[in-house]
Amino acid sequence: MSVTELPSFNATMLKFGAPQTIIRQYRHWSVLLRPAQATLGALILAAHEPARALSDLSSASFAELHTVTGQLESALAKAFQYDKINYLMLMMVDPDVHFHVIPRYAQHKTFANMKFIDAGWPAMPDLKQVNLTDVTQNDLIMQHIQQCWL
Repeated sequence: MSVTELPSFNATMLKFGAPQTIIRQYRHWSVLLRPAQATLGALILAAHEPARALSDLSSASFAELHTVTGQLESALAKAFQYDKINYLMLMMVDPDVHFHVIPRYAQHKTFANMKFIDAGWPAMPDLKQVNLTDVTQNDLIMQHIQQCWL
């Protein structure tokens, strides 16, 4: 997608730091780093369409979702060797269609001299327990994921 084709950012994307946190953009989706790193490499997968329910998305958006999730999972596996991956579609506070993509780890991970814990393992992810990162650390995580992207 060229710069002239960039989508407008919906309120959910803006809340999660767009455009600064965007790792990869597609025609119908954007992948953003989740600023609050519940686990190492936690992402937001946000739809560009003005949809408030998954069923409101176009067929083209659903078709592209297959490509996006395949590339996203491959990049995260290469970057951080996660044990499992969870997609959470909560949309209680942020109503635009989006997923929280949470890589899961049985053991702590170390990245850029920082220890990351998956506080919810092996149960549901605990989004209230975050690994405190700053902008510099988040930029390093984003760069690493981008380097691992196909």
